[in-house]
Amino acid sequence: MHRVVAALMAVASCTSIAQAQTAAPPPSSSPPYTLERALVAAGASSPSLEVANAGVRAAGAARTVAGLRPNPQVQVQVENVGGSGAYRGTQSAESTAGLALPIELGGKRSARIAVADSRSVRARLEAAIALSDLRERVTQTYIAAASGERRVEIARQLAGFADAGFRAASTRVAAGAASPIEQQRADVQRVNANVALERATREAAVARENLVRLVGEPVAGPLDAGWFDRVGVYGPALPRSADGTLILAAAEADVATANAQVRLARAQRIPDVTLTAGARRLSATNDMAAIFGVSIPFPLFNNGRAAVSQAEAERQGVDARRRVTILDTEQAIASAQAELANAAAAARSAGGPALAAATEAARIARIGYAQGKFSQLDLLDAERTLADTKAAAVDALVAYHDAEARLARLTAPAPDLGGATP
Repeated sequence: MHRVVAALMAVASCTSIAQAQTAAPPPSSSPPYTLERALVAAGASSPSLEVANAGVRAAGAARTVAGLRPNPQVQVQVENVGGSGAYRGTQSAESTAGLALPIELGGKRSARIAVADSRSVRARLEAAIALSDLRERVTQTYIAAASGERRVEIARQLAGFADAGFRAASTRVAAGAASPIEQQRADVQRVNANVALERATREAAVARENLVRLVGEPVAGPLDAGWFDRVGVYGPALPRSADGTLILAAAEADVATANAQVRLARAQRIPDVTLTAGARRLSATNDMAAIFGVSIPFPLFNNGRAAVSQAEAERQGVDARRRVTILDTEQAIASAQAELANAAAAARSAGGPALAAATEAARIARIGYAQGKFSQLDLLDAERTLADTKAAAVDALVAYHDAEARLARLTAPAPDLGGATP
């Protein structure tokens, strides 16, 4: 039986290539809903981008807060009141009104600004990461929906083939040219094909609903089958480093924030000075006198050394995570490149001459079975080969586009934030 199918495949491969070159997709009543349109729609309504943009605004406000100086204090003090004797009531009261102005020393303000600036850069990178993640998610959801539509088409074709096989078997049995078991076998094949069609239809509907939820608008018309069938040409994969990628930029921004935190911790070890100036009124003589003062904290218990040690340890950890990120990213890029090349080769093989030959072999087997030249087992084997080849072609296209989306996410370039920080 397998030799018969192999012979059919050999004969069909010659005629199927010519047919594949002249075949044209059926006309569509409405333009396809493209991936680019889905990306634009998702970017306009995605809550994840709103979260990232809110983080950018919050970081900008935090930078403004970091640049503010300490507020002065208004001080009012009344002495020598509510006592006894000469100090009964307010006749001997001494009133003092003054202004206290904290003076930051050690570069605390500039250190705070540096921390806020690095966090602002990190927030902007988070917004770019959110956009890149959204593009990957939309692409993968679009792939699932497009492959679902393709699987429905394949299942519908196979169900039609099964119906035709059942009719051919019924005709042969009625003519006494075949055993009734062939009709029963064809009926089982038809039932299974219809069940597979229903399952593929439900899965495709769910995939399309997921795409609708993600893009935030109705998805009308078919998806872009041309994009789904398109496979790029890839040669040997060149080694790619993580330099310039969005992932590495985020890790380096974390290191910059940690360095700024160390600088701030060191600046906070230097005590601030509070200057006081005011006027005192002496009730006994109704005279006025100026007062001046200065206060300096005495770092007896907390001199800030532990905070500096903590910040330095955290910086070492962040820098180590940056090196781990480089290794993981470069490894993931290499794996994605290999998967992309393998999937492209598999898609070109399964969706090219192999699929055309399997289609032609199944067609010849159906004609031969109806004319009594091939057995039913030969027909079933040819149709099973066709179904497996079609499924492999769809799986290869899904793997190709998924690897392409993951590689695009891994190698997404970092945005230019040269003028982003105030």
